[in-house]
Amino acid sequence: QVQLVESGGGLVQAGGSLRLSCAASGRTFNNYAMGWFRQAPGKERDFVAAITTTGVSTYYADSVKGRFTISRGNAKNTVDLQMNSLKPEDTAVYYCAGALSWPVRSDTVRIWGQGTQVTVSS
Repeated sequence: QVQLVESGGGLVQAGGSLRLSCAASGRTFNNYAMGWFRQAPGKERDFVAAITTTGVSTYYADSVKGRFTISRGNAKNTVDLQMNSLKPEDTAVYYCAGALSWPVRSDTVRIWGQGTQVTVSS
């Protein structure tokens, strides 16, 4: 079984950057398509970005396209989310997720990380 642990969250000013990292344990990591989701207080958990098992294809929510980049390093069992030009509306708890099918959706996720807080100030 795979377990996911996020890191890299924190407080940043609008226009700044953060890089989130998700570390996976378990030797089946490269069988999972990976994704990032986020949830703001009082709102549902929303899709942010996804990457295929080999990392050759990516998909982004329109709200982050051009600003965020998802990547994975299968040899290191990691998936990262580089976030640039951050806006206050990006403030949320960010979750790493793994799925055994494509596309990655909330209802297809099999493994969730515990989440990491990202706060963007004005």
